[in-house]
Amino acid sequence: MIETARLILRLPRSEDFEPWAAMMDDEEAARFIGGRQGRADAWRTLCTVAGAWTIRGFSMFSVVEKQSGRWIGRLGPWQPEGWPGTEVGWALTRDAWGKGYAFEGAAAAMDWAFETLGWKEVIHCIAPENLRSIALAKRLGSNWQRRALLPAPRNVCIEIYGQDRDGWRARRRTPAGR
Repeated sequence: MIETARLILRLPRSEDFEPWAAMMDDEEAARFIGGRQGRADAWRTLCTVAGAWTIRGFSMFSVVEKQSGRWIGRLGPWQPEGWPGTEVGWALTRDAWGKGYAFEGAAAAMDWAFETLGWKEVIHCIAPENLRSIALAKRLGSNWQRRALLPAPRNVCIEIYGQDRDGWRARRRTPAGR
């Protein structure tokens, strides 16, 4: 578990399913994370993320708003088979957008990926039209690196933004990086 000023990042739990399914049923919220899903597909996605913790030793965290105790999304390390690199990604419920939660949680997840997992690089796989996520990646200090194709069954062309551990550490030590 990771705590930030306003968030708790923890392993996914069964009680996350209802808000998870609601987020995945929201066409706009799910637009850039594989598209809208029905309950059965949302369940499989939740189980995939939760199962990756057992198989890989890392995966996305459930994001819980400290003040309310409400589940507001998922974010963190992600690298399924065939993925183009060691990613820290994010997806939040629409009512959590614009509050700085994605930045706060992604920064904490990047710290964890670099320090605990020993990753040398973090990438963010972003649809070219997802301007909000591109802006967030840049705010995190990531730069455009290349285009790539996500593995099947997605087969979607994405833009990869990223940075290395040394650059991240240097930015986090400066007041502007906080």
